[in-house]
Order: sequence, then structure tokens, then C-alpha cells
Amino acid sequence: MHLKKYLYTFTYDKYETALSKLESTYIFTIADDNKLLWSDKEVDPFISAFIKQRLEVVVSNTDYSTLLQEIKELDIHNEGFKVEYLVLEGDSTAYDERLTKLKDIGYSIEGNPDYYKPTVIYTLCNFKGTWCFGPMTKDKFDWYKHSKKPRSYSNSISPNVAKSLVNLATKADRSKTLLDACCGVGTIMLEACFAGYSIEGCDINWKIVRNARVNLAHFAYETVVYRSDIKDIDKRYDAAIIDLPYNLLSQATDETTAHIIRSSAQLAKRLVIVSIVDISEILKDIGLQLLDACSVGKRGKTVFERQVWVCEGV
Repeated sequence: MHLKKYLYTFTYDKYETALSKLESTYIFTIADDNKLLWSDKEVDPFISAFIKQRLEVVVSNTDYSTLLQEIKELDIHNEGFKVEYLVLEGDSTAYDERLTKLKDIGYSIEGNPDYYKPTVIYTLCNFKGTWCFGPMTKDKFDWYKHSKKPRSYSNSISPNVAKSLVNLATKADRSKTLLDACCGVGTIMLEACFAGYSIEGCDINWKIVRNARVNLAHFAYETVVYRSDIKDIDKRYDAAIIDLPYNLLSQATDETTAHIIRSSAQLAKRLVIVSIVDISEILKDIGLQLLDACSVGKRGKTVFERQVWVCEGV
């Protein structure tokens, strides 16, 4: 079996399934299969809320003894390493046998292990009869710190959704420039800044702009938040993300929605839009090409559902 260089594992709940699969399609050109995805593309797990870890396959073989010999021939020297076993669906390897194999590999690596604060994690797994070994990179979920931002609203989008919107807009290309056209308290901007993107924000409400600036400064992110109508922005961006107003602070009519989308389309060819109503006719009237759409739920006393639209100017 020919395997690609990287194995990614995913984590998401049923409300996020459609969004996660759409995001992985834009990052890797294919969706995950049962929360697994093979790719030759190297992606940092922390850019997505749904990518749990990435295994770089250094050696693979259907015969474990041959694999072990190949690991020894790598002549790995590493202080503070750890060896883990990744159990994949369909792997019937017994627990005791897994431990034995981990010891085999551990003794094949020069250096003292550190099980609690390892400098590198080497991982063994069996995928459909093929043994795979290599270093594992895990999402440490450092971006969870944004949940403790000083300014927030209960109906703001979640960090999970915010990170996905950034990836839908950029295809995980950090060279892309972004505009958060209705930035609110800066939830999207926080995730973009954390992942290393160049992003600016805009909102017409000066109190909201102030809150966004407070949040960005709290985490030491340096970027610009304009207190402005979107039509008055005089710059070009690779993509714009629009979380359309729908709350008690800033209700939007169809006319306002069309104005925001039309003005954003003047600044960026690619738009990723979040709404709670069907905006397909508005997109058509403006002359935007709808590329993809999906829904994402928010669990609570009742499920609150948003629509995500990916479109481009024609």
C-alpha cells in the first residue's frame, strides 16, 4: 500500500461535521474519511480547531520486524523522547503486544526518554495492515486562551468556527491578506492573528470596535481595526470574512446585508460569509459565484444554526 507522507487525525462533534469536512477539502483538496486524512501537504495542526494531530510517516512496512530494522538503521539520537501507540479503527493489536512494540522501538533510539515533558513524540500505528512510524505533532490547543478574552458576547461565533472561516478564505495559505468586514469583538481576528495571518478588521459601531481593540491588545496582537462603513475602506485584500449582523445590537435588513456584501466584494474577490438566513438570492443579485455552502450548529438549550457561504466575484 502506497501511503502519503502525513496522516492527520480529526476531532469534531456532529454539529461541526459539515464545516470540518468543508474546511479539510479547502486545505487538502479532500475531506477526512472517518476523522482520518492522508496527504503529502504539511499543515500545522493548530491552524484548525478540528485537526488533532499530524503523524509524519518516516518508515512504513507491512512486516513489523522489517519496520523495526528500518527504524534501527535510522540511527535516531534524541534526548527526552517518548514513544506512543496510535490506535486506529480496525487495528486489533492487543494492549500487551502494543506495549512490547513500544519497548522495541524505545530501545532502538539513542537517548533518555521523558514520558512527561518529551522533546519529541515518536508514534507507531497500524493502518489497514501497514505499520507506520514517525514523529507526531499535536495541537496543544494554546488558542483556547482566546475563550478568556476580556470582551465577549454570548452569541459570538466560537473559536472553532472562526478558525474554519480563516481556512476557507485562505486554503491555509498564510501569504493571503484578510479583512474581517464585520469584526465584532474580534473573534475571527484573534484566530487569524494566532495562526500568523495578516488581517485587518472593520465595524461601524465604535463601541464594538473599542472592544475588538481591547481583545487584540490583551493577547498582544498588532493589527488595525477600522471604525468605518465598509464602503469607505480604500484597500484591497485577498479575501474578506463577513459574520453578518443579526443580534440585538446590530440588526440587519436585506438592504443592509446586500450593502455589506457588495462593498466587501469591491475589496476582495473571495468572500466567506456567515448568516442565519438564506442569502443565496442576495449573492446572485450582486453577481457572486457561490462555490460552497454548509451549516454549522451551536449546541445549547436548543441548537442554533448558522449558514456558511464561500463565494467569489465573477
